[in-house]
Amino acid sequence: MSEEVIKTARRLFEILEYFDVVQRPLSLKDVAGRFDYPVSSASALLKSMVVLGYLDYDRYSRTYMPTMRIVQLGGWVQGALFGEGSIVSLMKYLSKETEETISIGTQSDLYMQYIHTLPSPHTIQFAIQPGTIRPLARSGLGWLILSARSDEMIEKLVRRINIEEDDPKHRVDLVDLMQRIREIRANGYVISLHTVTVGAGVIGMLLPERRHGRILAVGVGGPVVRLVEQRDQILQALRAGIDRFLPMDEH
Repeated sequence: MSEEVIKTARRLFEILEYFDVVQRPLSLKDVAGRFDYPVSSASALLKSMVVLGYLDYDRYSRTYMPTMRIVQLGGWVQGALFGEGSIVSLMKYLSKETEETISIGTQSDLYMQYIHTLPSPHTIQFAIQPGTIRPLARSGLGWLILSARSDEMIEKLVRRINIEEDDPKHRVDLVDLMQRIREIRANGYVISLHTVTVGAGVIGMLLPERRHGRILAVGVGGPVVRLVEQRDQILQALRAGIDRFLPMDEH
């Protein structure tokens, strides 16, 4: 695939995500300056997005603004992934009970990806943005998702992960991983501390339903000190919340 095509696609999504951050109209100067794009390239891309119907251009203020077409594009996603609000209700319940960051993760090829998050009300918190990815075999929710796969599938995934990993230090030891997976299966939850970020961790469980074939995991993330102190309460809230909002007999 052409590098230029890849660059154009990346820039398109960078611009859309920047609109989401600032939540106001942007000028050509704003966009080119924010990403250090050549002005000519930024202008061509913005004009193309206008022609395609994704941006609106106001000639008086000389600014661009996303159209409702952007909203309509993703309107079906929440329902497809989270059903009739049951998973979102679970997240709100866990947020209230634990006062920590609540996240939903799923597998994206060789990665675990956060697809929805609710931030903690605490000043010091485990901050994560939807769309963020983590190594599938080297992250707490990643291990949790792998625990729902067959041993044979895990072995195949690890083989692919190690082939694509250039740094030998980051290659996965299948024996160590399977020991961890067996513990997660036996316990029914994962507790991951200092795994990806020193000082931060996650306590999580699998959700008892799949959305369009996707395995989903819910995590309670925060500073390790708070997670250790509240370990039992968090596990109790996870079990109670899943039983209440996602009872098995409804699926």
